[in-house]
Amino acid sequence: MDDKLNFSYLFGSNAPYIEELYERYLENPNSVESNWKQYFDDLAKQPGVVATDVAHAPIRESFANLAKHKAGVSSGGMDEAMLKKQVGVLRLISAYRIQGFGAAQLDPLKRTPPQYLEALDPKFHGLSDADMAVQFSMGDGDFSGREKMALSDIVNNLKQTYCGHLAVEYMYIPNTEERRWIRNYFESVLSTPQFNVEQKHRLLKEMTAAETLERYLHTKYVGQKRFGIEGGESVIAGLNYLIQNAGKDGVEEVIIGMAHRGRLNVLVNTLGKKPGDLFAEFEGRAEIKLPSGDVKYHMGFSSDIATPNGPMHVSLAFNPSHLEIVNPVVEGSARAKQKRLGDNGRDKVLPVLIHGDSAFVGLGVNQATFNLSKTRGYTTGGTVHIVINNQIGFTTSDVRDTRSTVHCTDVAKMVAAPVIHVNGDDPERVCFAIQAALDYRKTFNKDIVVDVVCFRRWGHNEGDDPTLTQPMMYKKVASHPGTRAMYAEQLVAQGVVTAEEADGYVQAYRDALDKGEHVEQTTLSNFDRTSIDWSKYQGKDWREDVETGLPVADIRRLADKFTAVPEGFALHPTAKRVIEARKAMAAGEQPIDWGMAETIAYANLVTKGAGVRISGEDSGRGTFSHRHAVLHDQNREKWDDGAYVPLMNMGENTGLFLVIDSILNEEAVMAYEYGFACSAPDKLTIWEAQFGDFANGAQVVIDQFISSGETKWGRLCGLTTILPHGYDGQGPEHSSGRVERWLQLCSENNMQVIMPSEASQMFHLLQRQVLGSYRKPLVIFMSKRLLRFKDAMSPLENFTEGSRFRPLIGDTATRADNGSVKRVILCAGQVYYDLAAGRAERKLENDVAIVRIEQLYPFPYDEVQAELAKYPNAKEVVWAQEEPKNQGAFYQIRHRIERVLGDTQELSCASRPASASPAVGYASKHAAQLKQLVEDALKF
Repeated sequence: MDDKLNFSYLFGSNAPYIEELYERYLENPNSVESNWKQYFDDLAKQPGVVATDVAHAPIRESFANLAKHKAGVSSGGMDEAMLKKQVGVLRLISAYRIQGFGAAQLDPLKRTPPQYLEALDPKFHGLSDADMAVQFSMGDGDFSGREKMALSDIVNNLKQTYCGHLAVEYMYIPNTEERRWIRNYFESVLSTPQFNVEQKHRLLKEMTAAETLERYLHTKYVGQKRFGIEGGESVIAGLNYLIQNAGKDGVEEVIIGMAHRGRLNVLVNTLGKKPGDLFAEFEGRAEIKLPSGDVKYHMGFSSDIATPNGPMHVSLAFNPSHLEIVNPVVEGSARAKQKRLGDNGRDKVLPVLIHGDSAFVGLGVNQATFNLSKTRGYTTGGTVHIVINNQIGFTTSDVRDTRSTVHCTDVAKMVAAPVIHVNGDDPERVCFAIQAALDYRKTFNKDIVVDVVCFRRWGHNEGDDPTLTQPMMYKKVASHPGTRAMYAEQLVAQGVVTAEEADGYVQAYRDALDKGEHVEQTTLSNFDRTSIDWSKYQGKDWREDVETGLPVADIRRLADKFTAVPEGFALHPTAKRVIEARKAMAAGEQPIDWGMAETIAYANLVTKGAGVRISGEDSGRGTFSHRHAVLHDQNREKWDDGAYVPLMNMGENTGLFLVIDSILNEEAVMAYEYGFACSAPDKLTIWEAQFGDFANGAQVVIDQFISSGETKWGRLCGLTTILPHGYDGQGPEHSSGRVERWLQLCSENNMQVIMPSEASQMFHLLQRQVLGSYRKPLVIFMSKRLLRFKDAMSPLENFTEGSRFRPLIGDTATRADNGSVKRVILCAGQVYYDLAAGRAERKLENDVAIVRIEQLYPFPYDEVQAELAKYPNAKEVVWAQEEPKNQGAFYQIRHRIERVLGDTQELSCASRPASASPAVGYASKHAAQLKQLVEDALKF
């Protein structure tokens, strides 16, 4: 037989195991068994082999050379058949690490037996029953610290580690250090926790509290929705374990995001909400504090909880029924709080996200949130994800219809996050998995997922009957005694508690609920280190007088700094022209454009200590190449520190300026920035769309958070949203920011909607948003055309002391007497310049006044009424807009304009024709429509 064939088992599918041994040998030659050490020593002597080679093609070639020279093999003293079996053992070990979860005992309902996987059968790897007593090397690691173990022990340990009530997926992680850490973490203890008697008592009490609260509510408030967690009570125990133990690693605050499943239980049994207050909500007796409020299973809460490692501030974010949309909100809030705590803030603030199984894999916001997790502008140093995997999703779900992956958690693999699957009927292993997640997050600052496989006792809500669609599953559910009962029975068998003690825990909790109280009081007060004094932002009026103008000397001083470029920095010719133009603008030699206006505002805020955070899909340069907040050395790569950010170099003791070119996703990024702004009211937080219409992808954030967060939950937020908007013949998706949608959501002074027409307006707006105390979302519809339009530039005096944002800009035409004006045209945005040009062309200055309403909401009634009063003979008032008549602002502000009209005045509208599309795609048709709407506005 050819010697080369005798060693075929060293190649093909076996090669990776040999290579891993070789990598270990390269790190420490004495870490491998003597036989392998001899082989690798021989390799180093082969021609062309470098000792530090990573074992891929070179090692395979070297093994081939050894195979040709049998003396090289026999010198190791190992029998050829034995060597082949040793490789089989390594393959078996690797198979368990890769596929063991497939045979794990994860389903509490036991609907299907553990899966038989051929790769987990020793016979598949050439190992027989006769080999079970033979001692084999564990290769790159073992369970006991010994160099060798009997194959029977290896197999038993592998089953206990990877195929019991806990199974971990991690072999897809590309980083070797991470894989080894996870492997050693679980294999060293066989995935088996060791809790003492006190810990088991506490765990039983928590399981009792979780189950008893649900049963109590189910019988007391029959038929009312509560989205209970029966069947998944171990999640509550695991979450409590996390809070009690995270402090040992320096965590001081936990921010939780979750949907409604189990939320009431978390509020009461984790955060310490008084049961009596919850009962009042069920009974309709709760105090009405907000204009609309929200249902009880959407509400947030925060408290300070006593732990062995000191107080822990825990907050549960408010969340609508859009399930996972809260996740990026939590991440943004966590990032803001981490920043407030300084350089080690990521160690002190921990985001925890609790998911439903179908929502986790089904909703795209999770993919986007994972995608944010390791990016520079959004990372929070790792998130602990807990999945309440009740194996049914909604109610009629079938796994064949809800996903195309093996597990609902497979989406986490996109960022190489490990996944720990654990049987929800084993609360001790659930807590063990939580501890592993905490330790992993601390070590690697990455996301990790704990998948608690459980069941749901009732339907999607308590009025739903799941047996209609899942009859066989719910026969199993009906016969399940309950996780708490099973755990109590286990502890009784272990002698940890008596049956009477276990029953006593239930009765004690029920007695406390009857009184509307807690069994144990764990909440503290006055601890939260990241809290914000919101009182100074509450009850403020938009008309608050805020000084936003600057002395000329200050403008020039700021410009000197943000137009300075490091010596030897090779500017792009376009960027160089922008820098030179900004110097001239600061000197008063030419009017100030939008990019310069923005930059002065940011520079002033930063030097006043207020941070500025801007994100969007091309925010550094600006989508329309107007901002140039980030300059790139043309002789260096971007990722090689070839970028320079002038606003980050404004001097010492300044606020942070951060501009981010975000991931290509609107929904998650806008939600993230909303969360950040809610936790950083002292900073200017901006999200901008590449085109205004792109905000459509984040409509759920706009509807459920930005427009209604205050009226539902009392959450103030100063997020600024910039939406490029203007009809320039660029087609349906590049024209409209959907003004009408935003205005439709406006009520109760919940937002500011602005459509500015001059550069200085942008300067004042951005500063007013931070320097004032009025904290409402600011929505700016910014014209693309006006960024470089000469008439929209502003003179230096519009930025100096005494200047302000003007909610209305009156007519600028020169005429002898306003009494000659027969028509007043009201408009907003860039269409003003088309109207003004049309008026000049027709020489109608004496007949027509054009007034710009820059602030569409809150509507400036006093200013509009005063402006209309200047034209006593104007019987006609026309609202002119470049959007189609059924879109744009007209139908949303018509009633507001009519409120201030004179008795003899009539309101009409000049616009593009009503349309199903936001804009036309034909340039000729676009021009014709613009010409017609100007004609309609001006004709008598």
